[in-house]
Amino acid sequence: MNNKQGNNKGSGPRATSSRPSSNKPKPAMQKRAQGPKKVKTVTKVAEVVSDKVEKKPNQAAKRPKVKDEIRLNKYIANSGACSRRDADIYITSGTVKVNGIPVTEMGYMVKPGDVVNFDGATLTPEKKVYILLNKPKNFTTAMDEGQEYRNVLELVKGSTTAKIGAIGRMDKNTTGLLLFTNDTDMIRKFTLPSQKSSKIYQVSLDKNLKFEDLEKINKGLTLDGHRVFVEDVSYIDGEAKSEIGLQLRSSNVKVVRSIFEHFDYDVLRIDRVAFAGLTKKNLPRGNWRLLTDQEIINLKNV
Repeated sequence: MNNKQGNNKGSGPRATSSRPSSNKPKPAMQKRAQGPKKVKTVTKVAEVVSDKVEKKPNQAAKRPKVKDEIRLNKYIANSGACSRRDADIYITSGTVKVNGIPVTEMGYMVKPGDVVNFDGATLTPEKKVYILLNKPKNFTTAMDEGQEYRNVLELVKGSTTAKIGAIGRMDKNTTGLLLFTNDTDMIRKFTLPSQKSSKIYQVSLDKNLKFEDLEKINKGLTLDGHRVFVEDVSYIDGEAKSEIGLQLRSSNVKVVRSIFEHFDYDVLRIDRVAFAGLTKKNLPRGNWRLLTDQEIINLKNV
């Protein structure tokens, strides 16, 4: 029986141990060693990316903008040598030097004091000048030698030493506002057919303008295969029906004359009373004045 009881020890109640119990706390388990923090891994990746950015080829270092610096092509155009578009061609061909060194980089900035040599000649850029003239009769914008009538440049002589030109053309019988400048970009801007500035003309005809003809002009017409859009046309209050006010975008006075000749009217006089927001206020006939800074800004934003 003792043997049977010995074989069934596992199924009976556990015998009480004779080993004395200990009240001492068990030692705490050691913490597992932790791996590197993820933040450090991100930092290393960032450092690697930063290194790659620094090693990118053809990355020019930024430099602070210098006061009064100007693009090389605009510098050349301002000197009157050629247009900005043509200046780009000269630059890429290597015929332009700055301080004796050929420059072929597009967008190169010229700083004050730099010496620019263009096709063998040293350029001297001029300060932009804008002059408004109230042109009288018997002066023309034509530059033909031996002409019968005097040139409009005589009227602004002494206003500047810069080489200026008129925006648009005027014959001897056309009077009113005429703008002069050495800003080739502005001259080109206001002579383009797509330009959006309005001009107002007072036109004197040899006879009264019929109302039906006025309506036809107001709707626009086609001259020499080109569509002419008239912004407004009307009789002038207090004047005869032969005195007409015409507003359109063209700065070509020939267009004004052609509009009325198309309806068999002879144009006796044309007076431009407004040009792109500029008026004849406080500017007597034959006199000129410099534009204000705000007027220049307005013209550039048209």
